[in-house]
Amino acid sequence: MSGRARLALCAWAATLMAAGALLPLVEPATWILQGGFLLAVQTGVGMVTRRVPLARPLTVAAQALVTLVMLTLVFAREHAFAGLVPGPEAFAHFADLLRQGTDDVGRYAIPAPLSDGIRLMLVGGVLVIGLMVDALAVTFRTAAPAGLALLALYSVAAGLSDGGADWVWFLIAAAGYLFLLLAEGRDRLSQWGRVFGGGSRTPGGDSGALSPVRTGRRIGMVALGIALVVPLGLPAMNGGLLDAAGTGVGGGTGGGGTISAVNPLVSLRDSLNVEEDRTVLTVRTEAEDVSDLYLRIVSLDDFDGTTWKPAKREITAVPEGSFPTPAGLGPGVKRAEFDTTISAAGWYAQDWLPMPYPPSGVRIRGDWRYEPEGMTLVGDHGQNTRGLTYQVSSLDVQPTADQLAAAPAPPASLTREFTKLPDSLPEVVARTAQQVTEGAANPYEQAVKLQDYFSVTGDFEYDTRVQVGSGSQAIARFLRDKQGFCVHFSFAMASMARSLGIPARVAVGFAPGTPQADSTVSVSLKDAHAWPELYFEGVGWTRFEPTPSRGTTPSYTVPDTPGSSLPNPARPSESASTAQSAAPSRSAGCTVEQKRLDGACPTESSQAALAVDDDGPKWWVVLLWVLGGLAAVALPLAPMLWRHRTRAVRLGAHGRSEEGAAAHTLAVWQELTDTAWDFGIVPEESRTPRGAAARIVRLGRLDGDAASSVHRVAGAVEQALYAPRPHPTPGLADDVRRVIAGLTAAASRGSRLRAVFAPRSAVRVVWTTSAWWTDVKGRAAAARPTLRRPTRQQG
Repeated sequence: MSGRARLALCAWAATLMAAGALLPLVEPATWILQGGFLLAVQTGVGMVTRRVPLARPLTVAAQALVTLVMLTLVFAREHAFAGLVPGPEAFAHFADLLRQGTDDVGRYAIPAPLSDGIRLMLVGGVLVIGLMVDALAVTFRTAAPAGLALLALYSVAAGLSDGGADWVWFLIAAAGYLFLLLAEGRDRLSQWGRVFGGGSRTPGGDSGALSPVRTGRRIGMVALGIALVVPLGLPAMNGGLLDAAGTGVGGGTGGGGTISAVNPLVSLRDSLNVEEDRTVLTVRTEAEDVSDLYLRIVSLDDFDGTTWKPAKREITAVPEGSFPTPAGLGPGVKRAEFDTTISAAGWYAQDWLPMPYPPSGVRIRGDWRYEPEGMTLVGDHGQNTRGLTYQVSSLDVQPTADQLAAAPAPPASLTREFTKLPDSLPEVVARTAQQVTEGAANPYEQAVKLQDYFSVTGDFEYDTRVQVGSGSQAIARFLRDKQGFCVHFSFAMASMARSLGIPARVAVGFAPGTPQADSTVSVSLKDAHAWPELYFEGVGWTRFEPTPSRGTTPSYTVPDTPGSSLPNPARPSESASTAQSAAPSRSAGCTVEQKRLDGACPTESSQAALAVDDDGPKWWVVLLWVLGGLAAVALPLAPMLWRHRTRAVRLGAHGRSEEGAAAHTLAVWQELTDTAWDFGIVPEESRTPRGAAARIVRLGRLDGDAASSVHRVAGAVEQALYAPRPHPTPGLADDVRRVIAGLTAAASRGSRLRAVFAPRSAVRVVWTTSAWWTDVKGRAAAARPTLRRPTRQQG
């Protein structure tokens, strides 16, 4: 088998190995067999056309044409001429399938079903990447850039997956890339090897080729190192390609460790970003009133002025038996225990466990850890809720308004932690809180007035189409515009409560679902919700509901006094319309009957899960992105810029003295040989200047003035090297410029572009750096004192 055939097979295998990262995304994974077969046909076409041989662009065009025909045969046979030749109808069908695939990607969680649209995206994407890899590595014999295409294929899969086994697929893809490099051939690898090797660069040094295995190992190590290290410096990224996100939250293997302040709603946010309402959880409970059955996922207690998020907390093993009594709950508060069985949908993968709060015990299989402060469970080492059924024992805490009003001051440490507000919070937040709660006699009355302000008296409108915003001005805008949904209401009330000295946090989870005929409760995407929790000593963390027309108003916030402005939880919100209409109002209450009707209730948008900052990124993030963009532009152009600068220095010097004449002549000769190298004429250090000049003229197809200029510069070099007293030779820089013009005129367009944008001689920068580093290590070793063990002498 020829070298190119082996390289083509390695390119085919490398593409399939990188495509393996896509396997966890869909079920079943049979598409990889179809993709591998079509990719093999594409590779075979390339092997045949290269043996003809066809011109390189024609080879790529032939492969692209056969690929299009194969895709037509598989996906659009009924819409093509003779089942093979695609026409307008076939391309329209492709567009429909791609649109369907895009919708399916947004609709389904991982693993998604293998619909025709998703299958076209997977198979077509693998074929496109395979064509790029084959063209770069085999047709144009530049295997190294083919790694970018393989990395792009892996990155798409890594960006969509939950991160559980990304490192395995990364190693497989990296191994395929390394095999591709090794198969490129000993000669090309030896050129790469000089970059990373420490061999001699002097004319008399050993210039033999390094072994392919040794060189490939060096190349692979450098490539993998770059792939792992570079992402660490980019803004808005949490780590490199082997980041351990999703593989564990604990600091150890047991019950210890910490849970970091990360967005807990990635899975929920993805689930909310769909138009179709789907059942998330099926609940069977012993609770007497299911209209008050909130399923809490996690609490957000750290507010930095940009967003609310969970603070970094210690996690432990899940307590066996009963959980500890909730913080702050005293013996005088009425409570009742009830059991709830919850079944999660097979597509719903949430790292935090939805439970009625406060839980008193959990029976669940899998790897879970317990966070005592929030009384939440979080999955460990990739554990999530997908398809799980679990039982939760919870407390139905029933405080009275009098108990909350008479609550003593909370502990000072708790108050300090849960009343923190950033300096960037606008003054209007605290000022509005003071105005709204004016006349309140205690924190409970302040909390009730805040809830009343948002849900009834403040003329706020529930609207899911409002941008969330998470910057320092987002709450101020919400208070001004008075439009938003649960995130706005909960964030605003918690912030205002903290400004009044009331410990507050935000809980995220699901509002009460819809009762079913079989005595279960169906919790859907539309029930996603956020609400504030305020702390009262003797009762503990207490739920409030400031969002109008969502959830239920807690009974302990409705005093039994005439003329109360608070709504009765048994009645719809005052903002609900009693008249029937063709479409429900955005602020209308969502009853059980409406929930049973598809689309009858407003849907929380994907922004309900802690959305983006519409105030714009911070200045340092913008600066990092600008610097990153400049680096992304400058790095590919760095070899060209370095060559222009080096050429200007070499040709711009003037040798007026004997020493200067020799240095100038050698610099001009270096520029001439490097320019020839840029055009593909690799310098041979063993040749004399005259022999090297003849070789450049022959391989560069130079004649006339250009050829004479080469020999004239070579003669000046011999005179500078061997004459007792070298004298300046005028016009050498002009001779080199004539040689450059001659090489440019004789070269093909591709060679000219490569000589400008990817000059081979730029590798001297790496050689110089390597030699400098070797010298530094040698000096350090020489300067290090040598410790010798004292000898024992017999006397």
